[in-house]
Amino acid sequence: MKSASLFAALPLLLAFAPQPVLAVDTHQNHAAAQGSHHADAPTAAKPAPAKGWATDAPLRAGMGRIRQAVDALGHYERGHMGAEQAVVLAGNIEADVNFLIANCKLDPAADAALHGIITKLLQGAHALKAKPSDLAAIAPMREAVAEYGRTFDDPGFAKDAAAH
Repeated sequence: MKSASLFAALPLLLAFAPQPVLAVDTHQNHAAAQGSHHADAPTAAKPAPAKGWATDAPLRAGMGRIRQAVDALGHYERGHMGAEQAVVLAGNIEADVNFLIANCKLDPAADAALHGIITKLLQGAHALKAKPSDLAAIAPMREAVAEYGRTFDDPGFAKDAAAH
């Protein structure tokens, strides 16, 4: 995910984030110090290959943890979990997005596809942390996880991630 395309997404991430997006700032500083590892991602999203975009081990691990956290937020929606625990899960989602930004090395087109997914995850996590009573923040994160399952070749995800 270390690419100049993240810098293009920075204004969008910051515009919707109710608090600073430290992961992006950290990535920006890290990338500037070490140089970009990817070519610029295309500006227009390409359709995913029939098999899905290729993944790497950090992406599979991070998205697996994100899916578990988003699935657990379903308990919060049903009143089986307290707001404090939901805020912790939202923080875990942010931390795993930070992990993806710092560690994923994807093809530029796959990287661009992932940006839309992590934007939804960050927006939802920030919104839930800012206002835990706003359960509407969870649905976009669930959709982002489902979108990842549909568009990336990750054996740990069913192509129909809605089953989770």
